[in-house]
Amino acid sequence: MGYEGRPWRFSRGTHEEASLGPLNGSVPVRDTGSWLRRLMGFIGPGYMVSVGYMDPGNWATDIAGGSQFGYTLLSVILLSNLMAIVLQALAARLGIATGRDLAQACRDHYSRPVGIVLWLACEAAIIACDLAEVIGTAIALKLLFGIPLVVGATLTALDVFLILLLMRRGFRALEAFVIALLAIIFISFVIQIALAAPPIQAVLGGFIPTTEIVTNPAALYIAIGIIGATVMPHNLYLHSSIVQTRAYPRTEEGRRSAIHFAVADSTIALMLALFVNAAILIMAASVFHANGRSDVAEIETAYELLSPLLGAGIASTLFAVALLASGLNSTVTATLAGQIVMEGFLRLRIPDWARRLLTRALAIMPVVGVTALYGEQGTAKLLVLSQVVLSMQLPFAVIPLVSFVSDRGKMGNLVIPRWLKAVSWGIATLIVALNGKLLFDTVLGP
Repeated sequence: MGYEGRPWRFSRGTHEEASLGPLNGSVPVRDTGSWLRRLMGFIGPGYMVSVGYMDPGNWATDIAGGSQFGYTLLSVILLSNLMAIVLQALAARLGIATGRDLAQACRDHYSRPVGIVLWLACEAAIIACDLAEVIGTAIALKLLFGIPLVVGATLTALDVFLILLLMRRGFRALEAFVIALLAIIFISFVIQIALAAPPIQAVLGGFIPTTEIVTNPAALYIAIGIIGATVMPHNLYLHSSIVQTRAYPRTEEGRRSAIHFAVADSTIALMLALFVNAAILIMAASVFHANGRSDVAEIETAYELLSPLLGAGIASTLFAVALLASGLNSTVTATLAGQIVMEGFLRLRIPDWARRLLTRALAIMPVVGVTALYGEQGTAKLLVLSQVVLSMQLPFAVIPLVSFVSDRGKMGNLVIPRWLKAVSWGIATLIVALNGKLLFDTVLGP
């Protein structure tokens, strides 16, 4: 399957079903009209992808980074967000140009054993992501309603019914739900930043990289956690599929135009994610680090200290409401990503509710076990660890993606230009190097 006159070159010549089945090409878009009117038809997938860039895992790493190192790691958030913009643009290009999502492309291109390894790595990333969502949602339920953490974690399994209800109403309903919750998160942090009133000069200085990030093992650990929480491997599979829900003409000209609007959609949405991630770290730096509380690394501790240190009772409530919105939102995209990965790699179709319950059960069990054995402090450490695990899975998604979009035999005239190819491989190299440094410090370091 490919655009007119240039089919994708299959390695085994097999027929491929459209990604997401009946949802593929189900959302109408405009062929004519102003640029803004045409863009509106493509708005949605970028915001669904951006959810993964501001999920509860980001909160843990951003709070820990801000409280321990002040504004220093803002440069890491900026770098990881720029990397995310490039990588998500590549994922959208792959899906639109070839009519295949990243999982389908990997299964077709690589041998069966390699494909299985890539599938297992991606499943591990989805479970790690879901782990963060379970912990974040459970903590939010405890903070807002006093529900015990173990009970809250178990209750998160009920979100499967929310997913099924939204899916039955069509893909636009799913996107509207996601965007509404994103608006709640955004407004909550606008208010919190206004209350914190951080020093502008210090904030701007934090966006300039320093050597401490690499030389300090503690800072590097959190920095890689931030990258893992920001650039999420399953989002690359997700984006390459959901951009195909638009009913753009399946011609070279139609696909070229669709790529243009899809990249604009994801870039705008990821700038929102940059604001939210930066806002969390800035809040932690200006409220906790500035007051000598560099030990704040847990979401619950941050919730308890926010209102007293800011002198505003609403601060902690807004924080918990945004956390709950973040956790609920992330469940939607994780469900879709799991479906896309399983169908793409294995051609295995199972009911959505069964897939969701399986993934969620694998995430709930570690949370309940760690909470029972080590208490809530252990859960907080598990949350940060999940983000480092995500980062370790990144090369398994990034390297195939960059390889495919750089291959003219697969992309035809929509292959990426040389300058973008150089940037993309530079990003892939940086990710591998940072992961290697982390492994060295963890296994062989002091």
